[in-house]
Amino acid sequence: MVKTSYLTKVIALSFYLFSIVSFAQSVKGKVKDASGEPIPFANVIEKGTTNGTTTDEQGNFTINLKNSPGVIIISSVGFSTIEKNVSSGSTVDVVLQEESDLLDEVVLTGNRSKPRTILDSAVPIDNIGLAELQTTGQPSIDQALTYTVPSYNSSNQTVSDATAHFDPADLRGLGPSRTLVLVNGKRKNQSALVYVNDTPGKGEVGIDMKSIPTAAIERVEVLRDGASAQYGSDAVAGVVNIILKKNIDYTTVNAYSGVTKVGDGLNYGADVNHTFSIGENGFVNATLSGYHQDYTDRAGEPGRDDLFGVDNQWTRDNPDLGMIIGQPEMTKGDIFINGEYDLNDNTKLYAFGGFDYRKGKSFALYRTPYWITDDFGLLTPPGETYNGFQPTFETDIQDILFTAGGKFKLGEFNADLSATYGGNTVDYTIGNTINVDLGANSPTSFDAGAYGFSNIIGNLDINRQFGEEVSVGFGVEARQERFEVTAGEEASYFGSGAQSFPGLQPSNALNETRTNVGAYGTLDWDVNEDLLIGGAVRYENFSDFGGNTSWKVNSRYKIGEAGVLRGSYSTGFRAPSLHQVYLSNVQTLVSGGTISNQGTFNNVSPVIRDLGVEPLFAETSENISAGLTIKASRNFTISLDYYNVRVNDRVLFTGEIGGTDDNGNPNAAVQQILDDNQVTSIKFFINAVNTITQGFDYTMRYKNIAIGSGKFGFNLALNINKTELEGEVKTPSSLVNYKNNIFNRKEQSRIISARPNTKFLFGGTYEIGKFNAAVNNTFFGEVTWQHASDPLKDQTFTGKVVTDLALGYEFSDLVSLNITVNNLFDVFPDEIDTRGDVVTDLGGRFRYPWEVNQFGFNGMTFRGGLTFKF
Repeated sequence: MVKTSYLTKVIALSFYLFSIVSFAQSVKGKVKDASGEPIPFANVIEKGTTNGTTTDEQGNFTINLKNSPGVIIISSVGFSTIEKNVSSGSTVDVVLQEESDLLDEVVLTGNRSKPRTILDSAVPIDNIGLAELQTTGQPSIDQALTYTVPSYNSSNQTVSDATAHFDPADLRGLGPSRTLVLVNGKRKNQSALVYVNDTPGKGEVGIDMKSIPTAAIERVEVLRDGASAQYGSDAVAGVVNIILKKNIDYTTVNAYSGVTKVGDGLNYGADVNHTFSIGENGFVNATLSGYHQDYTDRAGEPGRDDLFGVDNQWTRDNPDLGMIIGQPEMTKGDIFINGEYDLNDNTKLYAFGGFDYRKGKSFALYRTPYWITDDFGLLTPPGETYNGFQPTFETDIQDILFTAGGKFKLGEFNADLSATYGGNTVDYTIGNTINVDLGANSPTSFDAGAYGFSNIIGNLDINRQFGEEVSVGFGVEARQERFEVTAGEEASYFGSGAQSFPGLQPSNALNETRTNVGAYGTLDWDVNEDLLIGGAVRYENFSDFGGNTSWKVNSRYKIGEAGVLRGSYSTGFRAPSLHQVYLSNVQTLVSGGTISNQGTFNNVSPVIRDLGVEPLFAETSENISAGLTIKASRNFTISLDYYNVRVNDRVLFTGEIGGTDDNGNPNAAVQQILDDNQVTSIKFFINAVNTITQGFDYTMRYKNIAIGSGKFGFNLALNINKTELEGEVKTPSSLVNYKNNIFNRKEQSRIISARPNTKFLFGGTYEIGKFNAAVNNTFFGEVTWQHASDPLKDQTFTGKVVTDLALGYEFSDLVSLNITVNNLFDVFPDEIDTRGDVVTDLGGRFRYPWEVNQFGFNGMTFRGGLTFKF
């Protein structure tokens, strides 16, 4: 199996770091504006040194002085900078006076030469704080972003093997592979999994967002613009930069629990966040968290089985056909750290990362007595009548990320040198099942194999500002990637294999690597106070398919003090992942109204090459965006952005290639492959289609409106997007008559209509004294499932509004209570109308859509928690 001692390494590292910790005296304080509102992310620097920190969301800070007594400098965009005399052990309250009413937040993403404010940026960036993420009541960062960023989508998957434990996420409807995720500005490793089941994102590889605990996060910056020229491959749709907590002067403990309206899906968890001082010059912020959730069940109850054409006493006695369909069971634990140490006035060392371990269990199609007629007494308790069985798909997932580096001066230039290791593994166990070909000798639980992905990255980034007008940046990155496949035990793949998932075979096992080197340069020129012109260029060379050059130009023009016009044009690329190049396996899936084994052959296989399939090569893209932002006051902002993204030679996972072509004519070469491998169809990855995605993002936010003795705020956010196919499907010459099989209407719908084309968020908050409340409404627009060949059997699932209510009360500065009701009005997607096609709901087993997704189908969920600070 793909096993590593990640946990041992991380724990040992943590204990080493903690062993050198000494709890030095420090200066604590809080930074507010003139009205008493806290100022988050203000800079606090010890005068004459590089020793500094930033305030948290509540305006609090802690700084360890190098010299006591000393002087600290406090600054924030839009406020006058002040200095304070302090000494070790003191506590200070700082009030900054506004220089202008048009204040803005500083963001790091989207510019590699210097930080800018959201208002100054030439590209659209969302800055989402921890409090806003927590208000959603969602247990993971991918779900929380779904309810805060309208162009970001992720929803729970079910009965989809390991995909149910990762949940594909995408930005602007461009698929999971085209969003780059950073942690503290450094590239996060991809997951080990390819989404090969019939879900949104099929055939792509994403980031394991569930591996990053919300409790470790300070804020999330979402760049909604193509950024390959700055960050490299995968940044076609944009960038999600997760900023970890830093030097916080209090310990936070959260404990929470929740359950659905019908009483299933019980979940509970706890986390603790604490900052340790390292002498007088550094800190380590550490987060430890644990979480558990039970499965939910929302299976259909047809009382007959149209998939097998059975209507008998068993189906009437078991109207749900034995199914469990809903969120999977999951138990997870995380440890994350984020540390800095000032080596001297010119050098700062840093390290951050974490380890996530989780075990999950989801369910496969129930093996009814008329499907699998005997279990040889292996699963049926003695004395009971055989009643079928439902296999479980169990995952053992590990994800590790660790970055270490230093920031220092190279003459007049600022330099950042770092090294990153990231890895993700997923081990499969198929439980509560048998291999019928082994008869009474079959195990009932199978080690089905494992996937692993890892990367090692080195970065050197250098920047400098010339006066107030010109800033430049350049850097290099070297990366090695590794994809591993480990075979399962022989019993899992012997004969027809374990029911529900035949194990990975020795012929599937591999250990492949590739390397790439990239270099970039950026230039920003503030022509005058109003006009900014910027650009970037990047060259990358991959060891397996060659090089690519991407470039970008952008500009921003200020209209008075309140408005900004901005626009950009860029080219981009996405390298096919190692997974897409080398993945091969056999899966048990529904095809043509029957259950069968389907084989995936990798792109380097002679079997596929003999069919004329070319080696995979990089997708290329063009990205145009233009927008307007108005910041009428510190509390009132509006933005509108248009985008147009063209992706050429998009890598696809084909549909089912059988022994006959689109016209029903036999193909001897394909049939021979099917016979040789005992499968009914084959699949592979191919550069096959061009797409155009265009849309609008609109946001409006108004906060701190005085109503009575409290303050009211509201936000509105909208995304409208549409993806269209351009040109013909590109088909190998030997499979020219398989165009529809390679990319049929059902597969097309995963790209053009599996996610909502419209998403609208409208919410309000009210704070009065120690009480706060938030109501958020999210409209998920319609999605459409397309039949593979018959448009009359398509189904559109109408748009729905999901309302979330969050209530909070501070008993004291140390203890607070929060209660959340997600999906307050118990809204569900439209139910599936089969219209004579059993594949859409698998013979009535699925009540709600599963191949296209809006917001899941758990219904109303309650959650409550306590927060302790000390």
